[in-house]
Amino acid sequence: MEEPLPEHTSHAVADFMRREKLGPDFADTVARVYVPLAERIVALAQDRRGFVVGICGSQGSGKSTGAGVLRILLEASGLRVAVLSIDDLYLPKETRRQLADDVDSLLATRGPPGTHDVALGEKLLDRLGEPGATEIPRFDKSRDTRSDPSEWDRFQGPADVILFEGWCVGARSQPPDALANPINDLERNSDADGKWRRYVNDALAGPYQHLFGRIAFLILLKAPSFEVVANWRKEQEAKLRARVGAASGVMTDDQIDRFVQYYERLTRFILTEMPARADAVVTLNASRHPLALEIRQAG
Repeated sequence: MEEPLPEHTSHAVADFMRREKLGPDFADTVARVYVPLAERIVALAQDRRGFVVGICGSQGSGKSTGAGVLRILLEASGLRVAVLSIDDLYLPKETRRQLADDVDSLLATRGPPGTHDVALGEKLLDRLGEPGATEIPRFDKSRDTRSDPSEWDRFQGPADVILFEGWCVGARSQPPDALANPINDLERNSDADGKWRRYVNDALAGPYQHLFGRIAFLILLKAPSFEVVANWRKEQEAKLRARVGAASGVMTDDQIDRFVQYYERLTRFILTEMPARADAVVTLNASRHPLALEIRQAG
């Protein structure tokens, strides 16, 4: 039988659930999934600084929610915790437009490897593990560009643990021959020569592996299939629309159906390739309810 959380931690989790509008069933997810994960991370991060935990999951799988809960639980154990999202490393809109002009028009759309500032990510992981203040950039998805620096978060280091979350965090590249055949209408109609998908794959095989090589413990939130991802993304966009308004660049359902095609190839590959090597796998159903948690034993 699981031990109850200390009272102050239980209150912090309950407050988080209210802020994020999470139903009462999420308390069970905290007990069955995030408490055991936090216990493992605490054990691994003892006497270390800047211990990087990667949280990978498709769009809408609950990565930011999981990172928020883990932060509460880890801080309750006396650790200093910073959170970084790979989404906040997206290149500004103007930079992606230039990339589209120079390389391929599809690179104007944020998402796949090749559209992030990888060097900034490495710099942030270095700085967050050191004493002093670190400015963490934020990306404004409603405007499709980086927020003004006045809106960035400020973390006072050093961090004992850095929670690094994102849809492709920890991903590996595909074998070149796997790129030959298009897998959706976007690739068939807009990338018939495969130039864009080769660029994305080469970026993932190169600079991104240096960034992901910093991860000491990798968690995969495993969706049941790619087919549920579009619906999860539509739920996310509906929440964003409710918060910022429909006239502020939030995508329609038809736009989302096209947008997720940029993510489809790598998402499908992650779902087949990553489970065998991730340090922890949380298997989700179509409602994002965890069906199982597997934590690998060290070494």
